[in-house]
Amino acid sequence: MPERIHPQVYSIAAHRGFADALVAGLIPRYSDSELGLARLTLLLPSTRAIRTVQEAFVRASGGGMLMPRMAVVGDLDLDETLGVLLDPLGAADIPPAVDPTRRWLRLAEILRAEMGDDAPRGSALLRLASEFAATMDRLLVEDIGPQELLEERVMGVVGDLAEHWQRAVHRFARVQAIWLAELAATGTIDAAARRNRLFDHAATQWRNNPPATPIVAAGVTSAAPALARLLRVVSELPLGAVILPDLDLSMPQDVWGELGAAGACVNPGDPPFSEGDAVTHPQYHLKLLLNRMGINRAEVQQWHRKGVAAAPPERTHAISSLFLPPQASKIWVDLSAEKRRLSGVRVMETANPEEEAQAIALLIREAVSVPERRVALVTPDRPLARRVVQHLRRWNLEADDTAGRPLTLTAAGRVLLQLADIAAQRAAPVSLIAALANPLVRYGEGRGEWLRHLRALDEQLRGPRPTPGLTPVADIADEAKVADWWAEVSPILAPLCQDGSLPLAEWLNRLAAAGEALCGDALWSREDGRALAQFVEDLRLHARDVGTVLEADELHAALSDAMEGNSVRPPYGGHPRVAIYGLIESRMARADLVICAGLNEGTWPARPATDPLLAPAVLRALGVPGADFRIGLAAHDLAAALGAPDVVLSRARRDEGGPAIASRFLLRVQALLGDLLDRHVETEAVQLARALDDAPSALPYPQPEPRPDAQQRKVALSVTGLDRLRADPYQFYAGSILRLDEMDALDADPGPAWQGELAHKILEVWHKTGRPIADIAEEQLAQMHAHPLTRALWRPRLLKALEWVEGQIAADPVRIPTLFEEWGSMEWNGVTIRGRIDRLDRLEDGSYAVVDYKTGRPPSGAQVEAGYALQLGTLGLMVENGGFAKAIGKATRFEYWSLGRSDKSETGFGYVTTPIREGAKRSGIAADAFLPKAREYLDDALNRWILGDEPFTARLNPDAPGYATYDQLMRLDEWMGREQ
Repeated sequence: MPERIHPQVYSIAAHRGFADALVAGLIPRYSDSELGLARLTLLLPSTRAIRTVQEAFVRASGGGMLMPRMAVVGDLDLDETLGVLLDPLGAADIPPAVDPTRRWLRLAEILRAEMGDDAPRGSALLRLASEFAATMDRLLVEDIGPQELLEERVMGVVGDLAEHWQRAVHRFARVQAIWLAELAATGTIDAAARRNRLFDHAATQWRNNPPATPIVAAGVTSAAPALARLLRVVSELPLGAVILPDLDLSMPQDVWGELGAAGACVNPGDPPFSEGDAVTHPQYHLKLLLNRMGINRAEVQQWHRKGVAAAPPERTHAISSLFLPPQASKIWVDLSAEKRRLSGVRVMETANPEEEAQAIALLIREAVSVPERRVALVTPDRPLARRVVQHLRRWNLEADDTAGRPLTLTAAGRVLLQLADIAAQRAAPVSLIAALANPLVRYGEGRGEWLRHLRALDEQLRGPRPTPGLTPVADIADEAKVADWWAEVSPILAPLCQDGSLPLAEWLNRLAAAGEALCGDALWSREDGRALAQFVEDLRLHARDVGTVLEADELHAALSDAMEGNSVRPPYGGHPRVAIYGLIESRMARADLVICAGLNEGTWPARPATDPLLAPAVLRALGVPGADFRIGLAAHDLAAALGAPDVVLSRARRDEGGPAIASRFLLRVQALLGDLLDRHVETEAVQLARALDDAPSALPYPQPEPRPDAQQRKVALSVTGLDRLRADPYQFYAGSILRLDEMDALDADPGPAWQGELAHKILEVWHKTGRPIADIAEEQLAQMHAHPLTRALWRPRLLKALEWVEGQIAADPVRIPTLFEEWGSMEWNGVTIRGRIDRLDRLEDGSYAVVDYKTGRPPSGAQVEAGYALQLGTLGLMVENGGFAKAIGKATRFEYWSLGRSDKSETGFGYVTTPIREGAKRSGIAADAFLPKAREYLDDALNRWILGDEPFTARLNPDAPGYATYDQLMRLDEWMGREQ
């Protein structure tokens, strides 16, 4: 048995810069004149750390050298893919690891069988399976087997829990037992369990047969028991060492003790983590690691080198003081300036995330103007990082966000999700147009022609959602005159638009085939396409093996959840001195200027998420760190970043949801600085950011009063346009002279205009054919391609209102309907007046009644009296002046037939009202004065605006009823209320 040596454990203080200080010490200690560092094996926490250390070696080597072998042993964040050390020779007896995707899909099937009718559907079931997998990994990393769930220390806690927690624990135990039995049958184990076995195997091999070449573990802070055992062995190797980042060796022993037991129980049987442990402290997880390694903090030595971007040593003392636990922080009152010195650290507060991103971009731009100065932005706020990337492009600075973008936000990822949405929504307009407009579709020379056809279909699709499926779209495409183009598109999408469920593997086949047919090689050729191809291939393989089946309406949500965990890293080619990191990526990295952004509660640190499957008390009894443990990791990330020579701590006072609360870490910095805070505030970048958006104060926008020339004014006037002209001349100008029509939205709610068009068409056909009105209503609803939900909601009340119309006409046989939905026109003072009359009835005395159907509330008598609702009167003038060739005579009755709700109607819908002041009515116009008044208003409108030169003033009559169609065009909010 080889002789054990004293553990070689070192710490690199925060101010020294970990990667550069590490390399500065490794080169003289382990380099060989001929082989360089090729004989050294370096164990690092993540693949990103490997890249960081490689860059540090390049900076330190000068003329170049052979680098050490680097291996990943896992990261302290359990969300990151668990790394494996290496598969050493002689480890063949360790079973292979099951693929995580297969485990996820198989757990979903186990849950479906276990929960029976209570099992959630589709994407919700897959989400639950993902949570089960995460909890299983969380236990496996801590070396906790399923049998420990049945021990007395756990069962005693379970009995005191709420009933839903008890059910959750029992279900978890059953599902895990079934899963482990399947693993045993297939000869595989979970990846986390295999990692632990590999660590133990390597530890045993190195303990019994120390390697002849040096092995150094650097930057590893994960306190997983198996990894801690391996690190202990590495520290005792003759040529081994363990180098920890930012372990505070200057912290007083009583303060170190205040952090808590950290896994070292005082009494046998006590839980490893007590409620009094300071798990949110940045040193807590390092104390836990040392305890599991069996190393006393006094045995840890200070690393003897520092990096090229080191800060003053006083910075480490200030960081130590900054994060003192509650009792120890009382010394802040008497803390000397040496212990609270934060020179080089600035605090920046902005109004909102956009201003924060702009200010950060300015700081980066200023930094890169200094030769050889490196700058890093560290933030867990990915939208903020993307904003900064866009702002930097103003100065042609390409900055790579090394945390990557979720696959769901890339063009290739969106193709798959948009096609899945077509399947889920059965070719609903929004999903259909979004998918066909994706920038990868018909990428290249033919895209312009493709978009012209797509825009034509888009315009025709606007309005209420049509019947689901591709068949109604074919009729709409024919109306849009793009039938040939749609005949090319429809077969590509047809396999996606079917009812029922399919195997997930088959869905992926169809989605990939449709995506490739639409996009060609552009779908797979870029970095996001390659990531998508890998995702699809992996999921398809295991879905086929497991037999996962999904319904169409669950497809989009399931794929979106699955893709969210896949990040697409940018290709190389960004600015060499600018880096944007997430918290995981920033570990071990260093720059001359480090900007820590997004320092708000809920972002940095993130809100601790309670495990949805095992109660906190159960996890505590098992010895698993609680949800607050990650707050300590986030604090450690900030402490490491604070070791840079220049640091900016940034936050926005508001986010998208409202006022934001400053991070507890930032509040500590401000409290530590005390009266010195004013000297550490960054204001210049904020002022410049605001100045970039500042513009000279604009003069108040006047109330619009356009004055077109006489030729432009000479337009035909509709009877409804006359009402608009008198109420708001600008709306008439925009609609009838500029001809700016409002477009409906895709998938629009069926509003009054749609309902009115449908009702008028039904009544027109009924009046002209005499067929059963209910049959006509069904036909018209089908011809309008209305969505089934729309038909179901509108049909009952429509039929009741139509039944009332039918009964009302039948009850008055002496009144004979003569014209139905008839267009007419007349010349009035040289101006063409046009209009459509809904119905014209011949009365018993030979005169006519003008009827206008309304689906909502008719105009009030006061509106008619003020001249804002003259439609009936103008139609009456057209009847008397030959505007309708089939019926010329005197109009004596004017009625609105509303299809709205009425308590007096036998069917519950329908009533008649008139603008004539008769009976007890107090508003309206007298019968004998109605047409003369309409003539007066018509002449006045023509003489002022059509034949005259009066301006078309916006909102001339603010109290008049109208629509908000042109409010933005007239910039209403800029002048309304300030006209004088």
